[in-house]
Amino acid sequence: MLIRFAPASLTAEEYDDVVAKLTADGVSPAEGLDYEISFGSGDNFRVSMVWDSKAQFDAFGARLGPILAELGIDPGEPEIVEVHNIIKR
Repeated sequence: MLIRFAPASLTAEEYDDVVAKLTADGVSPAEGLDYEISFGSGDNFRVSMVWDSKAQFDAFGARLGPILAELGIDPGEPEIVEVHNIIKR
């Protein structure tokens, strides 16, 4: 599964705060997360994640949601896409 977040407003610093909190709370690295890519500039940061299954993403999301709320970040509605193929070097 490819999960893409495009919040209305997210900075690199806010993203880094979320990652630090997830790591400190033992939530990250999450079971089933193959990889995560963050990119953007200013307050236009985006996050894409590749998961082994939607169930694993949902379990992670249940723990991510309260952390985002605590930090005052609205992730918006993620785009969820089934992956057809991944090519890695």
